[in-house]
Amino acid sequence: MMWLKDSSIGRKFVMSITGLFLVLFLLFHGSMNLCLVIDDIFGTHAYNWICAMLGANWYAIIGTLVLALGVVVHFCYAIYLTIQNRAARGKDRYAIEARQEGVDWESKNMLVLGIIVIGFLCLHLYNFWYKMQWAELTGIHTSMFDPQDGSAIVKGLFTDGWCGIIYCLLYMVWLVALWFHLNHGIWSALQTMGWSNLIWLKRIKVIGTIFATIAAGLFMVVTLYFLGVNIGMMLG
Repeated sequence: MMWLKDSSIGRKFVMSITGLFLVLFLLFHGSMNLCLVIDDIFGTHAYNWICAMLGANWYAIIGTLVLALGVVVHFCYAIYLTIQNRAARGKDRYAIEARQEGVDWESKNMLVLGIIVIGFLCLHLYNFWYKMQWAELTGIHTSMFDPQDGSAIVKGLFTDGWCGIIYCLLYMVWLVALWFHLNHGIWSALQTMGWSNLIWLKRIKVIGTIFATIAAGLFMVVTLYFLGVNIGMMLG
């Protein structure tokens, strides 16, 4: 198992596995968040039902710990690979980067995009996970809303006047960075796993774009919806 740490291919393989695992989580989490819009339009309670099912239960706690470990491993390996690549290029790295005309912009800025994504992920965890699941586990409530009423917590943040507008805009920046990061990361992960021939390379790039658009788009729909609701409340 040492090759996972000591070899470049091994480290990229770990990056690929942890990255794809997180993509699946984003697709689920984004679909779950879409229930917020459905609930607000039709008066249903699907989001809170899912939150209750995934609340302070043993399987939800284990899932949270596994995801946290995946994020940490993915981020640490990304930094390590970047440092190694820069060290290998040495003084010529600027000349090499200048000659990479056919390389995608997101490919050359994956670490920066990743840092933006991680930064906003921390903000997201504070705004929601800390005030919901963590509050249920510890009994420490830091929100004016019931921690079991996740729908009210989300709406309260995104529809809080100018503060809500700022949060919506910040989340849009995060989602754009997330899209660029996923757009390159997904097809790069699939390529690392062996889908790298000329026939499949173009296909997995399309697959990466589709999945990145769906994952980021699900969150964007919710953000834009509550931005519209907030502006409507302020004007009305």
